[in-house]
Amino acid sequence: MLRYIVRRLLWLGFVLLLVALITYVIFFVMPPTNPAVLYCGREPSKSCITELSRQFGLNRPFYVQYGLYVRHVFLGDRYGWPGFGVSFKTRSALKPIIFSRMGVTMQLSLGAALLWVLLGIPTGILSARRPRSPFDRVAMTAALLAVSAPVFFLGLIFLYVFWYTLHVAAGTGYVGLDHGFFSWANHLIMPCVVLALLYAAFYARIVRGDLMESMNEDYIRTARAKGLSERRVVFKHGLRAALTPVMTLFGANFGALLGGAIITETVFNLQGLGALTIQATRSGDLYTLADITVIGAFFVAGANLIVDIAYAFLDPRVRYT
Repeated sequence: MLRYIVRRLLWLGFVLLLVALITYVIFFVMPPTNPAVLYCGREPSKSCITELSRQFGLNRPFYVQYGLYVRHVFLGDRYGWPGFGVSFKTRSALKPIIFSRMGVTMQLSLGAALLWVLLGIPTGILSARRPRSPFDRVAMTAALLAVSAPVFFLGLIFLYVFWYTLHVAAGTGYVGLDHGFFSWANHLIMPCVVLALLYAAFYARIVRGDLMESMNEDYIRTARAKGLSERRVVFKHGLRAALTPVMTLFGANFGALLGGAIITETVFNLQGLGALTIQATRSGDLYTLADITVIGAFFVAGANLIVDIAYAFLDPRVRYT
């Protein structure tokens, strides 16, 4: 088991190195002009370009730039570990900026993940146990609508109904826990629900289909023939097999959310990684975009690593494949 985990950790490191290489090539090699030109005005002087290139190391060969970037990310720089460098726009350290924004995105992602699990999986189980019942038809119709509706559309609908019309929820913006738990939760509940609805609907449909398929397997009939209760047959045997693909999806979805829920943060004016990505794109802050890309890759790869290790614990055959 330890050897399997070590192999997965080495693979995670390789993936992050590859993502960092591709990101650096896209942002700093492929552009036809020196990125320093963007920050020297409409008529950049040669001295300004030379100074900025020296300051950010853009006058060095590509392999040296990439090596320094990777070393700073993995080993830290003068601002600490991990080393995220300096913003092109503000000339300030990116580490405190990214970490403060990451906290907002993590709260949004954790809340949404909890809600979509609590909504999606039980709905899928009940629908699978009562196929073609009124509950099943209503639940699957609602799931289809939730999957089809864009996140920004649902966000605007929620804002209009619960904030503008009913006045039962806070509007846009983020309030920290230092302002009180209820104020913090009141500002996060709507974006978490909006973000969770899409995934909850998707999970409900997947759990329903997989559980219905599992309940027709031979081992389920054997368990029933042994006299096991229907509850034990469903939850101990059928649901365990049905949740295997859900674990894979959860790892990928949760990693992507932590990488930045851009649309939701924009609709509800949450200053997380998604909003920072948009701001960096508008201002052309390439180092910020590169750092956010690597962070997103880390969360996606890390979530999938956790899922792989969980598979190895649930099914020993995975360790030897």
